[in-house]
Amino acid sequence: MVPDVILHTATSLDGRITGFPADLELYYGLAAQWNPDAILFGSETVLAAVRDNPALEVPPEHEEMFRPPEGTPDPRPLLIIADSRGKVRCWDAIRQWPYMRDVLAFCSAATPQEYRSYLADRKIGVISAGENRIDFRAALTDLERQYGVHTVRVDSGGTLNSVLLQAGVVNEVSVLIHPFLAGGRPDPTIFDPAKAGFSNLQIPLEHLQTEILEQGIIWARYSVKNR
Repeated sequence: MVPDVILHTATSLDGRITGFPADLELYYGLAAQWNPDAILFGSETVLAAVRDNPALEVPPEHEEMFRPPEGTPDPRPLLIIADSRGKVRCWDAIRQWPYMRDVLAFCSAATPQEYRSYLADRKIGVISAGENRIDFRAALTDLERQYGVHTVRVDSGGTLNSVLLQAGVVNEVSVLIHPFLAGGRPDPTIFDPAKAGFSNLQIPLEHLQTEILEQGIIWARYSVKNR
C-alpha cells in the first residue's frame, strides 16, 4: 500500500518558493498536524540547504553517529532523501537534525555502487526501486511495508513534486501563500514538470479548504484528482 503523500510548500504571491521571508514557524506548525511518519526531501533541496546554511556543513565524522538508534520506539519521523545519482555527501550533518529519528535514502538500479557502499558504511538504510530513476510508487510501497510509514510529508521543490505527481502518489497539495512579491528568477517553483522530464504534465486539483491566517497569509489545500 502507498502511504498518504502531502506536498506542503510556502510561496510568495508571485509563486516563488525562495527569495522571500517565509513564516517558518507557521509553516512547520501547520505541517505538524499531519503527524507524518516520514519527511521526504529531494537531493537538490538538501544540497541547496547545505549551500545556504553553513551550519549544515559536514563536520568531522564520528563513528558513534552512524550507530543505529537504541532504546524504546522513537515517535519522530524518518527523514528520507531521494538521491538516485548519489549527490548527497553530508549525511553526518543531516543525522544531527533533532526532529527526526533516523535517515533513509531512496535509490534506483542506476545509483553508483560506490555510493551504495558509502551509505552502507554509514549504516544508512536504502530502499532501491526503479531502473534509471526512482520508481516512487514502488519505493513508497516498500517504505510502508518495511518501516510502517503511513503518512509522508514532502518538503521539496518543483522537480521532485512533479515526479511524485506524475507517479500518481500525491494525495494533497498544501500551499501557504505569503503577501509578498519576490520577483527575481521565475524558478524554483512548486511545480516544474519540464525540469523533471515531463514537459506536458498537467495536474487537475480539487479545492479542499482555504483559510486566511495571521499576517494575511493564505493557506490553500487541494486534493489531487484522478490519483
